[in-house]
Amino acid sequence: MNTKRTVLLAIYALVFAVSIIGIMRSSSSTAEFTIKAAIQASSQDEDYVGLVAFKEYVEDKSMGRIQVDIYTSGQFCGSVPECISNLQQGVLEMFPSTAGGTGNFFAPAQVLDLPYLFTSDEQAICVLDGPILDKIRQEVLERSLDIRLIGVANTGGWRNFATTNKIIRTPQDLKGQKIRTTPAEIQQELVKQLGANPTPISWAELYTALATGVVEGSKNGIQDIIGAKLQEHLKYIILDGHSYMATLWWFSEPVWQTLPDDIQIIVKDGFKKQQAAANNLVATQEERSYQIFEQAGGTIYRPSVAEKQAFKDASSNMRGWFISKFGTEWLDVLESSVATCDAQ
Repeated sequence: MNTKRTVLLAIYALVFAVSIIGIMRSSSSTAEFTIKAAIQASSQDEDYVGLVAFKEYVEDKSMGRIQVDIYTSGQFCGSVPECISNLQQGVLEMFPSTAGGTGNFFAPAQVLDLPYLFTSDEQAICVLDGPILDKIRQEVLERSLDIRLIGVANTGGWRNFATTNKIIRTPQDLKGQKIRTTPAEIQQELVKQLGANPTPISWAELYTALATGVVEGSKNGIQDIIGAKLQEHLKYIILDGHSYMATLWWFSEPVWQTLPDDIQIIVKDGFKKQQAAANNLVATQEERSYQIFEQAGGTIYRPSVAEKQAFKDASSNMRGWFISKFGTEWLDVLESSVATCDAQ
């Protein structure tokens, strides 16, 4: 009897010990901080590739203290307002929005979407790593929007005009065309100034809108066109390069304030890895995407310097439009940065 009791006690002790070890191991594998990052795009997108680089860096550098969960294709939140609201509440930690999308909750950021402002990737990257970034970050925080600008990356190359049934060579060719835009006021204004009819349509509805003739064109980067298979309806592209597709990455300010200094540094450094990975993918894949467009029967028109200038001249009132709404302060900072980067 005593022997049986001794054996049972030994078994219970072993089970208890194993349980304690399991709990300890479980605790040690549980991250101290979780960063949930959401994007509207798929896992084929440069935003996702950038996030993977971010995840690998911060999880490794923090030695497991940080865990990064990535949500694609609108799985976490379905629209920019919803996602930004989640950031403000601290339910979500990271989310990107284009300059136009940012304009919906911080209107001056539309300055980054002024047409024909940048002339090269190098110039755009230089400018967007400078004073304009600091100014946007500071003013958003001062307005107590509960979000923090971490940085800016490219999200698809350059926006160009693409159409379904008419090649565009001059601004006059756009007159009367129904061109899809985002709800951003600045994008609609550009289309108006070029003589076309802006038609705000959500990204999810664009494929059908092109197929049914609701719109006759759009203004997108080539990688977004190929990613959404819009080349099945869009047959012409003019490489006017009217805007650099910058995406602003936001972090939840309520969550940020709970992070220790060393973790904040790791997150900031992690974004640099994210930015480099996204920008590199765009740079390496953009030409391939144009080839896919042509293989699908599309025509790409490469305008001369004089032809590009005609588009710039036709939209020259965009700066006046922006100044009438937001004054000269934002434009001065941006154009000063452009001049500084050009001089380097």
